[in-house]
Amino acid sequence: MSLPPLKKPPKRGLSPMQIRYLAIAWFALAIILGMCTFVAIFWAAGGISTPQPTQAAIVPTSTPVPTLPPPPPTNTPEPGAPPLVSLDTPFMLGGQAIHGGIPHADVMRSAGMTWVKLQAADLTVDFGPAIENAHRLGLRILISVVDKTDNKYKVTDPAYQQTYAAYVATIAQQGADAIEVWNEMNIDREWPSGQINGTSYAQFLSVVAPQIRAANPNTWVITGAPSPTGYFGGACNPTGCDDKPYIEQMAAAGIFNNPNVDCVGIHYNEGIIPPTETSGDPRGNSEHYTRYYQSMVDTYWTASGGVKPLCFTELGYLSDEGYQSLAEVAQGFAWASDTTITQQAGWLASAAQLSKQQGKVRLLIVFNVDFTEYPGPEVAEGDPQGGYAIIRPDGSCPACDSLAAVMATP
Repeated sequence: MSLPPLKKPPKRGLSPMQIRYLAIAWFALAIILGMCTFVAIFWAAGGISTPQPTQAAIVPTSTPVPTLPPPPPTNTPEPGAPPLVSLDTPFMLGGQAIHGGIPHADVMRSAGMTWVKLQAADLTVDFGPAIENAHRLGLRILISVVDKTDNKYKVTDPAYQQTYAAYVATIAQQGADAIEVWNEMNIDREWPSGQINGTSYAQFLSVVAPQIRAANPNTWVITGAPSPTGYFGGACNPTGCDDKPYIEQMAAAGIFNNPNVDCVGIHYNEGIIPPTETSGDPRGNSEHYTRYYQSMVDTYWTASGGVKPLCFTELGYLSDEGYQSLAEVAQGFAWASDTTITQQAGWLASAAQLSKQQGKVRLLIVFNVDFTEYPGPEVAEGDPQGGYAIIRPDGSCPACDSLAAVMATP
C-alpha cells in the first residue's frame, strides 16, 4: 500500500506577523505598568492637593492691656547722696528755697533741715528736675501748688478741678514727698469771691487728694494753709473768712477724717515777740490768736479736732536789719521794724523747740531760706520777702546755728 506523501514539518519559532503583534503588546503593557507605578507612587506621596485661596499673613492678636502709670518712686536719693530723713520721724525741719536749684542746700542741712519747700504759681512748671535735685542733695521736698493766674477763679469748676488734680498727681508720681493743696484759700486773693468757705475747699480736696494718693502712696497730702487773719471779725463773708471758722468748716466737712489727708496746713508769719509768749503783743487786737505762735498751734489743733498733725508750710519772722527800714519802704509791714536778726534766729529756734516737744507739729518749714525780694529803689512795692530770709544780705545765717542746736538734741 502506498502512503500519502509526507508534509513538510512546520518551522519552529514565530512568524514575522506574530513578532510584530507581540512587540506591540509588550510595548502597551510596559506603558500600562509604568503608568500604574507612577500613579501608585504619586498617590502615596499625598496625591493632588486642592488649591486654596491665598490669604494675607495672620498676625496673632492679644487682649489689650490698659496703660498703667509706673510704680510709685521709692523717694530715695541717688547712690552717694545724703540719706533722706525717715517719714516716721516725729518732727522734721525744712525751709522754703528761692528755686529748685536749691543753691543753699548745704546751709540748710547745716541748720538741721531735712526738707525743702517750693511753690508753684500756675500749672505749667515741670517739677521733676527739682524733685530729683532735692533728693540728690539729701532733702525731702514739699511742693505747694496754687494757681495765681486768672484760672484760679475756675477752681470750683469740675473741669478745672480735674486739670489741677492731674497736675499734682504728676508731681506725686515724679516723687514729691508732700504736696500742699492750694494756699490761703480763705481770702479773695486766692479763691473766687462769693465761694470762700471750708465746705467749698473740702469738695475741691475730695477730688484732688485721692488722685495724689493713687499716683504715689508715699506722698503726703497737706491741706492748704489759710491766711491767718482776724479781718473778718471771727466769721466769714463773700470776700473772705477768718482762718479759725474756716478750719472749723473744713472739719465739719470731714476733711481731717479723710484717709487721703495726712497733715493740716498752717502759716505763722506775723510774730514780733518770742514764741513762748501768749500775751503782750504791742499792736492792736493784742489778744487775737494769730499774734502768737502757741495760740495759733492750739487754735488749729482744736479747730481741726486733733485728728491729724499740723504742718507749718510757712513760719517766719520778719526783720529789716541789713535792708532799708520797713517804715520807709513798706508801711504795711512796719510792725516788724524793731525785730533784729538775733531775735529772728532765737525765735525760730524757740518755735522749732516747742514744735518738737509738744507733739502736735510734724513738719515746720521756715519761711524762708534765701529770698532776696525787698521793696526799695528797684522794687517799688511788694512783700519784703528778703527780710524773712535766714540768709541775710551779708551772706550770714545767724538762725542756722540756733536751729542746728535744737535739731541736734533729742
